[in-house]
This record gives sequence, structure tokens and C-alpha cells, in this order.
Amino acid sequence: MTESGSVTTVLRRLREQLPESALVTDRTRLRTYECDGLLHYRVVPALVVLARSADDICTTVAACAAEGVPFVARGSGTGLSGGALPHADGVLIVTSQLRQIREIAPQDQRAVVDPGVINLHVSEAARPHGYYFAPDPSSQQICSVGGNVAENSGGAHCLKYGFTSTHVLSIDLVTPDGEQVTLGTRAPDAPGYDLLGAVVGSEGTLGVATSVTVRLLRTPEAVQTVLAGFGSTDEAGAAVSAIIGAGIVPAAIEMMDALAIEAAEAAVGCNYPEGAGAVLVIELDGPAPEVEHELTAVERMCEDAGSFELRVAADDTERAAIWRGRKSAFAAVGRISPDYIVQDGVIPRTALPEVLRAMTQLAEERGLRVANVFHAGDGNLHPLVLFDEARDGEGERAEELSGAILDLCLEHGGSLTGEHGVGADKAKHMPKMFSADDLDTMQLVRCAFDPGGIANPGKIYPTPRLCGERPGKRTEPHPAQAAGLAEVF
Repeated sequence: MTESGSVTTVLRRLREQLPESALVTDRTRLRTYECDGLLHYRVVPALVVLARSADDICTTVAACAAEGVPFVARGSGTGLSGGALPHADGVLIVTSQLRQIREIAPQDQRAVVDPGVINLHVSEAARPHGYYFAPDPSSQQICSVGGNVAENSGGAHCLKYGFTSTHVLSIDLVTPDGEQVTLGTRAPDAPGYDLLGAVVGSEGTLGVATSVTVRLLRTPEAVQTVLAGFGSTDEAGAAVSAIIGAGIVPAAIEMMDALAIEAAEAAVGCNYPEGAGAVLVIELDGPAPEVEHELTAVERMCEDAGSFELRVAADDTERAAIWRGRKSAFAAVGRISPDYIVQDGVIPRTALPEVLRAMTQLAEERGLRVANVFHAGDGNLHPLVLFDEARDGEGERAEELSGAILDLCLEHGGSLTGEHGVGADKAKHMPKMFSADDLDTMQLVRCAFDPGGIANPGKIYPTPRLCGERPGKRTEPHPAQAAGLAEVF
């Protein structure tokens, strides 16, 4: 292992307080953690700590703070923006062993879980009580709640139920100086500034969660899942606009184009309508009479938009079969392409046909293909740029196309990210969406939590900055910081 003097000192400190089994220093084992789900970027960390408790995290962060060594928190490593990309001269803190569901309290509609608890396991634990955890990323069988909190993850059902931030009541957080604080309360609303809201979605730049209290929802009385096949994405998009325009808010409306369907068929044999240029997966839930009424309306609107095949799941088995293709889509693309980049932009729903056509043109100009999977109801696109790294220049063209797709989203009044986060992948694009003053203000919040700049450095923001400093404009601390903004806690 190649270590700077600071990391060597941190390792020495940790060996006095943690078992050797918690410390990974072997180069081969370190490479296990060199990337998250975005395989295009890889960095081998100087040291990995396999935390077994909140105290282990406190100990590790305190040692890093004492030496000024950067640290990065990592859960299951399923992120898709390089948010858990390690620092070459820093410590990677792995929380995947903290997997205890500490409390299921149906009477209070909440659960208390460790950060390494798998997303789906929360719903499985709550189901016997008639409740579930609403955020459901496609990776919910393996992604961790701590990672969901860091990225403010969504999932197919975020259209109706919102993102992770809607379902987090409180967090126990290890701040970048190694102290433990609690943000929020177990009650629905906490007084004072919304520091909890600042932390959820901060991508590990404000601290490390050690416990999360989440909101549970009552299992709906009725659920109906519809699979609709269309000749084109334009027709499918027209159906989406009609449904939302009619005032119906499904639990989910997901769209896949022909290339994404091809990949899903190759991977899991999902048996989607043959010859479809696009499919919609529409899920309705709620009181039985309401769901029945909405189902009739949705079927009619799909047919009016040109759907040539409609299937309504008869039971849970058929419902799972319909969802299998959509849930497997990202991994399934590996069946039709050796490499791919998953992007995550947002556009207004009404711009969907125009943006998809422009995206196809951008891909053709670069000799590449794009498979599209997205949350059609809220305009959150997940284009998968397909390429072969072994072919000279294809990786660079794929990254260029990925950036051009984000530019396209911004041109249509959208956003750089819907749920995957900015991470290392999209930091360079932030100035396209935010002014220098905007970014500087965001940095003030970050510096209030982490004046040393050691918590997941290099993520979100395009260039590292001193707290309160903007290159070429300010060299003294910002007046607000000088007045004590950093003393949040």
C-alpha cells in the first residue's frame, strides 16, 4: 500500500482502537472498492475501514480530522454518479456491516435502521404490520438506506410518494470532526432550521449517517399494474401526458424504449409486447373504488394514444413479472453492450418527444447507441450510453455524448440530476446550471459542516475551494462565515 504520512498516522491511530480485521490495507483487497456502480471512474483508496458500529465511524472520522485526511463513506456501492468514488490519499469508510433494523413502530408509522440496512428489507420487516417503505430504487434489493439518504434516491414510485427526503424523520450523523449529532425528530416536524433537509441528498459531503428514522406508509388497499405496448416513444409519451393531464397521479409511470426492451428480454425474458417501440409500466394504488375508476380511464387513454396491447396483472406474480423487465434494465444493458454510462437528467414531461429525437440524433452523430429507461411521469430520464472501451476513442465519445444529453436537458428547462446525484461524474457540469454566486453559497453550507474540506472532497462542486473563497473574487472569509456560520452545532 502506498501511503502518505498522514494516512500512515491515521492507520496507526486506528490500529490502537479497531481490530485488524476492520482495516483493509492489501492492494488487491483495496481494489474491490475502487468504484461504485459508475464503473467508468476508478480510484484505489489508501485505506478501507470496515465499520461495525457507529463508534467505529466516529473513531475513524476523528482520526481523519486530526490528521486532515479526506474520507469517503460507502454503503452497498450501487450509486451511479461516482459519489462513493474513493480518494487516492484518503480513507474509505464502509458501512455495509451496519445492517440492524433497530425498531419497527407501526403505531408511530416509523422504523429506525442502521445505514447499511438494505432498502427492500425495511418493507419486508414492516409488511406483517401492514406498512412499507416507499422509496424503491431499481437497486432496492442491494442498495442501502444510508446511500439512499446520501443521494436522496427516488425510484419508480417517487411520482406519487416523493423521494427519500419525504420519508426521513431524523438522522444520527457523525460530523466531519468526529462528533455525533441528531438532526430532526421522530415527530413529523422539527422546529428550527431544516438541517436534516440539508443533509439528505448532500452526497456524503456533510457527514456520515449512523442511524436513520424513516417514515412508513400504510400498504394500499388495492394495486393495479398495467403494461402497455406502443409503436413509438411519441405515442407512449402522449399517453403519459393524457394521464397526468386528467388529474390522475399513478404510483408509477415507467417507460422503456425498444433498445432497453431488447436488453431486458435478453437478460430476464420479461415477455414484453413483441415489436413494441416503447412500453409503459403504469401502477395505480389506493382505495379499491378509486383504483378501479382510474384503471378504466388509464386503459382508455393508452388506447387513444395508440397502444396496441394492454395487459393488467391479475395477481402479485404477474405484477412482479411486469416489473421484472423494468427493474433489471440497467444491469440488462450489459447483455447488448460491453460498456455503458448511465445518465440521469430531468426534463418537463411535455418536452419528452422532442428531447428523445434530439438525443437519437446526438448519438448517431457520434456513432453510438442510447437505450432509454425513465420515470416518464416526472420527466426523469435515465439514458444509457452504450459503447466499447476496447474500441479506440469510443469511451471519450460516450462521455462527450453523456454530457451533451445533460446540456439538452438544461436547454429544455430541466436539471442535471433527478435522483442519482452529482458525485464525481457531473461536478464539471454544475456551472451550466448554477451561477458562481449560487455555487459559492452552497459552499458556505458545506463549510459550516466541514471547514476542513475532508468529507467526500471533489464531489458535487467543479473545483475545490477554501471555505468562503471564490477564485478570482474573494480571498478573505465570507462575512457570514466570519460571523460564525460554521458554528452550526
